[in-house]
Amino acid sequence: MIRLILVGVLLLLSLTFFLQNQEQEVTLRYFFGLREATTELWRPVLSAFAVGLLVSSILLFPAWVRGRIELKRKTKALQEAEADLERLRKNMETLSRSPGSIVGLEEPPDE
Repeated sequence: MIRLILVGVLLLLSLTFFLQNQEQEVTLRYFFGLREATTELWRPVLSAFAVGLLVSSILLFPAWVRGRIELKRKTKALQEAEADLERLRKNMETLSRSPGSIVGLEEPPDE
């Protein structure tokens, strides 16, 4: 929830920045001074923001996939362990119902 609020505040501030700087122009000088371009200030800022989002999502995607795979694996192991536990509980119930089958209540054999 806090992340959502922070993202909302960031987007609101970005939108405010873009709207306030629509008229201001900047000159972009590309590598080695081969080319120059004049554009509004918000365009390069918005482009840099979009490129940052793209790069961060590409870098975080493999870790997210690994996490999802591990979550599936652990969920499956947990379900198997719960099934084993339930099976063992049922076995203990059947053993406790039959007389003399519980350890400690059995009579020692006659010699």
